[in-house]
Amino acid sequence: MLSPNISRDLTDCSEFGNRSCPESFRSPGVRGVIYLCITAVFVLTVLGNLAIIVSISYFKQLHSPTNFLILSMAGTDFLLGFAIMPYSMVRSVENCWHFGVTFCKVHYSFDLMLCLASIFHLCSIAVDQFCAICHPLHYTSTMSAAAIKQTIAVCWSVPAAFAFGVVFSEAYASGIEGYEMLVKCSSLCPIVFNRLWGAVLFTVGLFAPTCVMIGIYIKIFTVSQRHMRELSQAPPRRTKSDKKNEHSKNKDRKAAKTLSIVMLGFLICWFPCFFTILIDPFLNFSTPLPLFDALNWLGYLNSFCNPLIYGFFYPWFRKTFKYILNGKIFNPHFRTAKILSED
Repeated sequence: MLSPNISRDLTDCSEFGNRSCPESFRSPGVRGVIYLCITAVFVLTVLGNLAIIVSISYFKQLHSPTNFLILSMAGTDFLLGFAIMPYSMVRSVENCWHFGVTFCKVHYSFDLMLCLASIFHLCSIAVDQFCAICHPLHYTSTMSAAAIKQTIAVCWSVPAAFAFGVVFSEAYASGIEGYEMLVKCSSLCPIVFNRLWGAVLFTVGLFAPTCVMIGIYIKIFTVSQRHMRELSQAPPRRTKSDKKNEHSKNKDRKAAKTLSIVMLGFLICWFPCFFTILIDPFLNFSTPLPLFDALNWLGYLNSFCNPLIYGFFYPWFRKTFKYILNGKIFNPHFRTAKILSED
């Protein structure tokens, strides 16, 4: 997501001279280094999230409601790295958009859609963990295969309808003076949000889902603490069933903790960009373009960080990643391999 500085009044295209793009202030050597660094980021983003997708898709032991939601969210991160970052890289380094006005809208629509889809998936995962920990007896019936499919469909379709509807209707730019002239004169792929749609995007896309997730995780950790107190007060002699239930609850608590870290990472990466979109119309769009671009890339880094978080906190991901590198996934009998430990 990107917003240019349009605080100045534009009455004609004379200030752009014979060029539709501003002069680059970076030397060829600096641009080359930036290209190399950003290319490394989006290649690792693609490969890391592809590893998650392959792991959960291939190994049958990982076919659980939570993991299917993680797989779908990894799909959003994969697409962001594969289809969005390369074009954004060229725009950021060259300070120019070379791909036309129509593709600018398509690119921005997918950019916004994938960002919103990520936070919708995070909300769905929070609800899934809430059901698993707070209502374990009803979890199987509540989070059935059909329910997961419907949830994933909503996580993709609602952000897509919102993003493409807002961008292609150009409702986001309604009432912004100088915007039409900026689009006509420049090749910056200028996408800005007016006060109304900036507030709508911030509220619906970030603030409200975040409040819901924080409330859910507070409830989850409250219930988890109660379970731990009950286990500590339980008699020393416990049946095999009691131990199995304790092990299951411990795994759920660890999963909830890991996914809350994923949520925190998302907020750290995307909140500055969303907040700037919210306040920029009230500052007469005076946010410097380099700052907006930097905040945009901070948001993109979230898609790079998620596989690292899974790799650090999930032993099964480290194990499946080794299997992928060793080529064992090409053996069809390996689909039923034991991935999850019983410890």
